[in-house]
Amino acid sequence: MIIGTAGHIDHGKTRLVRALTGVDTDRLPEEKKRGITIELGYAYLPVDGCDGEALGFIDVPGHEKFIHTMLAGATGIDFGLIVVAADDGVMPQTREHVDILTLLGVTAGAVVITKIDRVDHERVAVVEQQMRDLLRGTGLARAPVFAVSSTSGAGIDVLREHLLAEQSTHHRSRADEQFRLAIDRVFTLEGHGTVVTGTVFSGRVATGDRVVLVPGQAGKPFGEIRVRGIHAQNRRADEGLAGQRCALNLAGIGKDDIARGQWIVAPDVAMESDRVDVSLTILAGEKNPLRAGTQVHAHLGAAHCLARVIPLDRDTLAPGESGFAQLVLSRPLGAWHGDRMVLRDASATRTLAGGRVLDPFAPARYRRTPERLACLNAQAMDDPPESLAQLARVNAWGVDLARFARARSRSVQSVRTLPAGCVRLGIGSDAFSFDAMRLATLTATLLAAIEAHHARHPEEAGMDAPRLKRIALPKLPDAAMSALVATMLADGHLVQSGVWLARPSHVEMLNQQDKLIADRVRPLIAEGAFDPPWVRDIARAIGHPEALVRGVLARLARRGELYAVVKDLYYDARAIDALSAIALRLDESDRTVRAAAFRDATGLGRKRAIQVLEFFDQVGFTRRQGDDHKVRNRKMFVKDEAATAA
Repeated sequence: MIIGTAGHIDHGKTRLVRALTGVDTDRLPEEKKRGITIELGYAYLPVDGCDGEALGFIDVPGHEKFIHTMLAGATGIDFGLIVVAADDGVMPQTREHVDILTLLGVTAGAVVITKIDRVDHERVAVVEQQMRDLLRGTGLARAPVFAVSSTSGAGIDVLREHLLAEQSTHHRSRADEQFRLAIDRVFTLEGHGTVVTGTVFSGRVATGDRVVLVPGQAGKPFGEIRVRGIHAQNRRADEGLAGQRCALNLAGIGKDDIARGQWIVAPDVAMESDRVDVSLTILAGEKNPLRAGTQVHAHLGAAHCLARVIPLDRDTLAPGESGFAQLVLSRPLGAWHGDRMVLRDASATRTLAGGRVLDPFAPARYRRTPERLACLNAQAMDDPPESLAQLARVNAWGVDLARFARARSRSVQSVRTLPAGCVRLGIGSDAFSFDAMRLATLTATLLAAIEAHHARHPEEAGMDAPRLKRIALPKLPDAAMSALVATMLADGHLVQSGVWLARPSHVEMLNQQDKLIADRVRPLIAEGAFDPPWVRDIARAIGHPEALVRGVLARLARRGELYAVVKDLYYDARAIDALSAIALRLDESDRTVRAAAFRDATGLGRKRAIQVLEFFDQVGFTRRQGDDHKVRNRKMFVKDEAATAA
């Protein structure tokens, strides 16, 4: 269990921790000189009879200038020790620290009235009543009160026994999640190298494990580092667990590459966010509402940065109100579902609001639609299966299971079993969960779109998947579309020939006469390569009526054997593959494909080069922008990138 102090400056927090543990948490010369806590301090109290178990204490600064440091320590605590001096009573930082503990969701704690050796019993009773009045209506309203003197030792043993008893019943509920540690200190140790310390928010880590630093370096993928050694609760250990203070000795990274506020996490849950959707509660005593665009300091984990607040379910969030909001962060931070956060004003002089993260993958668009708000209500559910089932019901485009698991600090393997009424599409990191009824609607929409295309263009083989998605389901994620098409192919709703998707009834079987004509036509088109003959020329060459040849070629195109670039002009697959490879090379070298360059590279005439490029635009391989054609689906025709480069 991690215990954090809270309270006004010079109310005896550090002396109290020393009286309980024997450890002086003020370690800096400046702290010794000024007699105040500036940096976070740490101490441990071994638990008798429990080998390796210890209570961890985080001693935080009480001065208003160091609230950001206090928050860096407070975000990971399980139990709050609210310290108030008997001779002073409730002071400004007493109130602000209580607000912070309330906003962070800390509901386990105790009030400690210190310096009782300086006052009489009547004064202690007055301060106790002040604290009960202050805590009324909060999650700490029933916190027990202890009167102590750190100088004489009065009441210290009773408080210590209470904390040990609380530890025996404490349970960290996030132990089944992936490992995450919020870094609040980094240093080098001679003979060992880089060491980071922090609170383990979830999961476990063992010596030798590969972990990731989050956020990483801008523009670079997350790089794995190795855990060389572990100290948990100030003792050497083979593993660190959720709810412990841990020091990790890291191999493969230097001290200067790490800073307070970053995270050490398991690779499966590595991510960073520059906008998050949250549930917020505004302090009842705050004077001003939070409006769209209000700038604040956002404190997440041990990090903080400037952010803009955008209320989502109303125009403003008034004092005392709760609601959904999006935080647009000035820099990426590590944030996961359920993490508590605190907002302070732009000048960092007062605490405004707090809440918890709902979605670290917050969208920049359509963030206030009824559908999006329904998704946030589903994400506010703490139980993962219940939340997943509701998300699938309200989200027409399915739930990305890898994202869902990562946001909740879990691996995608943890959602192998779906709630009742949900259907899985895809596998591994490309798996989605759909509500069964919504999936049936999506399937029907795709079938209707492709049947309408067959009716309008009976001579075409069908539609490629990107074009079908663009016309029928433009908001469906690409990976979900691929999984849906694969399922429809497996179920026989669709058939595929080359890149073309079609209804089974649209792909005609060739009769004996068609086969004879096709056998004579194919070589003529293949020999033509980039300049195949027109239908009339083919008909004249093989001595068959033009209408009959045109019908056979259309059927071959519907079977995916040929491509109709323009009416009555068919290319075979090898020629299209080669032409698309040329377009890819031009796009890589010039960042675009222009008709003149494509004409020169292929040896075609200008008119034919334009016809081929327009065909590429039509099927979705390229997209025209003015006089340019941009490649948008690199693997539509050429599946082998190495072959393309060659």
